[in-house]
Amino acid sequence: MAIVKMKKLRVMAMAGCREELLKGMLHLGCVEISEPDGKLADPAWSSLLRRSQSSLVSTKEDITDVNTALAAIKKYAQVTDGLFIQRHPISEADFLSAGTVDRAKETCREIGGQLQTLSRLQSEESRLAARQASLRPWQGLDMHLNAEGTEHVLYRLGVCPGGTDTGAVKTELGASGAAAEILEIGADKQQIYYLLICHRADEQAVMEVLRPHAFSVVTFQGMDGTPEAHLRELEAKIAENRKAQEAAVAAIAAQAGAKEALQLYADRLRTEEAREINGERILTDGTILFFEGWAPAESMDGVKALLEKLGCAWEAEDPAEEDIPNVPVQLKNNWLTRPLNMVTEMYSLPAYNNVDPNPLMAPFFILFYGIMMADMGYGILMFLAGTIISKKYRPRGTMGHMMGLLQLCGVSTFIMGAITGGFFGDFLTQVVKILTGNDFALPALFTPLNDTLMILVGAMALGLVQIIAGMAVSFIRKLKAGQVLDAVFEEATWWIVFAGIGLMALGVTNLVLYVGLALIVIGPLVTGQGLGKIMGIFGSLYNHVTGYFGDILSYARLMALMLAGSVIAQVFNTLGAIPGNIIVFLIISLAGNALNFALNLLGCYVHDLRLQCLEYFGKFYEDGGKPFRPLAMQTKYVDIQNN
Repeated sequence: MAIVKMKKLRVMAMAGCREELLKGMLHLGCVEISEPDGKLADPAWSSLLRRSQSSLVSTKEDITDVNTALAAIKKYAQVTDGLFIQRHPISEADFLSAGTVDRAKETCREIGGQLQTLSRLQSEESRLAARQASLRPWQGLDMHLNAEGTEHVLYRLGVCPGGTDTGAVKTELGASGAAAEILEIGADKQQIYYLLICHRADEQAVMEVLRPHAFSVVTFQGMDGTPEAHLRELEAKIAENRKAQEAAVAAIAAQAGAKEALQLYADRLRTEEAREINGERILTDGTILFFEGWAPAESMDGVKALLEKLGCAWEAEDPAEEDIPNVPVQLKNNWLTRPLNMVTEMYSLPAYNNVDPNPLMAPFFILFYGIMMADMGYGILMFLAGTIISKKYRPRGTMGHMMGLLQLCGVSTFIMGAITGGFFGDFLTQVVKILTGNDFALPALFTPLNDTLMILVGAMALGLVQIIAGMAVSFIRKLKAGQVLDAVFEEATWWIVFAGIGLMALGVTNLVLYVGLALIVIGPLVTGQGLGKIMGIFGSLYNHVTGYFGDILSYARLMALMLAGSVIAQVFNTLGAIPGNIIVFLIISLAGNALNFALNLLGCYVHDLRLQCLEYFGKFYEDGGKPFRPLAMQTKYVDIQNN
């Protein structure tokens, strides 16, 4: 339950050991190779060493190919992973087997080829469909599209805007004295389609008459025959094209059985990518190689054995003060505090020289969530959901932490529900009343509706406890850093004030409060300079009073959400009980409670998160830590078993 202590590594070896060294570190999964940019910026280093070459570009292309293949199987074979990916166990030897890679590569090539064919066919279909759409308005034309007329008569196909008055056009042509006739072939919302017949000698005069009507000549290059004949031909080509597309889709769907092999290959490629990325961070001159990195102190035995086996020259030391901002952070937690990594990583990892917030946050986060949710039925659902998903799918990372947190908060919610007598609101009370007509209520120490003021006071008291806990952590850290005066006047002074207010409220004594107020005045006088001493008194008093008051008042949300969830559940139960029919009641009650559960599941998390990140972390937490990302086999679809 702490930040893992890191060792700074410097390693030098023969260049021929590169692949074996990377393979060994990949197996250990505990060494992060640092970026060498700082070294390469130094002329003394850049003149001697350069980055190692790698096949990272090729590996990324392969990753794109396999992801495309998996997406194609998912789309065309109607194969889905479900809400959670089912991980399959596999040995490290099988995971790194070349045979598995060869089979998956062949499948990727086959699917890729079918996708290219499908893309080409879809483009061809779009082209044919566009041509079909352009011909359909001319379907009523019983003449060849490329017919230009006779020796003396000219044929022209053309269009005018949709609002054109065909009768007016004909009248104007007749009044012009030209030997011409215009026939309407078809029309749609945008255009009217015409066949113009005129004497060749009158072509220019006819066009002048048609110009105000925006007449535009249409040609069909390379098309011989009637529109009807061409449309039949296009229909046949489109039907043939779609059959070819169906064949390509069927060929892709037939590869559905290779899905697991492709997923394994995808994980293998991710491992290769991590290996190549870290490999590029190694500096070399072709004869020797050098790199710097980080490894947990507790893992140094395995690292030492690997480096000595390969004959490397190396050293490991504790990070110096100037290294602190660059030291990667890894949190070491137990079953209770590990799920809180989800919260810490969402906010920001602590600085390396700070404290692990998970053990300090876990009791408060879990308790507060239970207080806000406070229902035995909801708690059971949360615990069962977290347990079933964890056992069946074994999620990792953020999702794994979420399921663990769901279980812990489910237990807390159940306990608080038992204390307040809530089981899907007053579900059991209403059921018993409908079935028997008798009054019934679960035993409770207090209830949100009847003891609202007590719950409000208790919520703010819990908030005060958490704030004081955060101040205690800050107090200890300042003492360790030698900041004794800051610790006394920032934290200890206000503890005395809080104690003095409590004793005064109980009527015991006012002396402790007077001592605290005196320290508030003395603090800025001791630590300030010049006029800042006087101004510091008022600034400290104003900032701390308003700050602590606002923080403590924020914890009233514990009461508010408990009350809101309980009232909403009871409202739906009451609505369902009005008809007096148990079936109607169950339908309305379960629907309402499902909605209430979904809203509170998210709402309680958000408000709990706010209390931790703003009110609590603000007292002691320093963020900015870089996550520790060692060269390791990070998989999405399989679980690698140790050999």
